[in-house]
Amino acid sequence: MNKFLIIGLGNIGVEYVNTRHNIGFKIVDFLALKETVTFETVKLGSLAKFQLKGRTFLLLKPNTYMNLSGKAVQYWMDKENIPIENLLVITDDLNLSFGTIRIKPKGSDGGHNGLKNINLILNSQNYARFRFGISDEFKKGQQINYVLGEWDDAEKLKLPERFELSSEIIKSFGLAGLENTMNTFNGK
Repeated sequence: MNKFLIIGLGNIGVEYVNTRHNIGFKIVDFLALKETVTFETVKLGSLAKFQLKGRTFLLLKPNTYMNLSGKAVQYWMDKENIPIENLLVITDDLNLSFGTIRIKPKGSDGGHNGLKNINLILNSQNYARFRFGISDEFKKGQQINYVLGEWDDAEKLKLPERFELSSEIIKSFGLAGLENTMNTFNGK
């Protein structure tokens, strides 16, 4: 049976729940709810599993804080014997306008501390990324406050539709493969 490890990046703690930086957590939460599965506290995170057409999807929210995400990713890849090509990391991206989605087969960390740590621990940049645009509508020197800030009202209205699309992307990654998923969803 094919297994896929879907990592939603975010920070643990009540103060981070609705922040832009936690979009990875929010997307896997939405999918878990849609698939009627719940997260269980496990080593280095919270994990939910569901089956779809002969494939197993493992949704992981690392509890290591963003800048140590690689430890959880490596642990669960090893524990569940998941090859790197079946790994998808969901992250926020300042370089994309709000709600823009870009799926890539590999790449640099782009200054993202979660990706930086995953690249370091896996000793590779060759894993699929799902980047969710949070835009860069902040004043100079305000990047941290912006990223750790909450969505504005206009963004909140659009998030449910983006979460729905994100769920379809994750399922497509496991069912149709990375290439087809990129062709179907990039730029939507």
